[in-house]
Amino acid sequence: MPHVANTNRSARRLALLLAGSGALHFAVPKFYDPMIPTQLPGTPRAWTLGSGIVELAVGAAVAVPRTRRLAALAAFGLFVGVFPANVKMANDVAASAAPAPMKLATKARLPLQLPLLAWALRVRRNAV
Repeated sequence: MPHVANTNRSARRLALLLAGSGALHFAVPKFYDPMIPTQLPGTPRAWTLGSGIVELAVGAAVAVPRTRRLAALAAFGLFVGVFPANVKMANDVAASAAPAPMKLATKARLPLQLPLLAWALRVRRNAV
């Protein structure tokens, strides 16, 4: 039984992370707009809000045991899909007059995407 409890707790935490991140896209969209690669069609705000909706939906689906397996795979795809925006942000901050700690933080968070990918796959694997 402890394994099931740990699995559910991990899935709930992933769901909360996704939902929280999705909500932030609506609360502070100006933070996310500059991350949108200019090669994408449409406006950065549309992509910010659209990706917020996707994160909220995937988070909700991860929270539900019946949809968890597929939703965790969607979370993996989402993490892969937003990686270019994280790279763009790191490069933009590195080229700016931002303080050194901020420059370091945006670069350091790039390899932190790997544990997120592993987490999504683990939630998928452990879904019942």
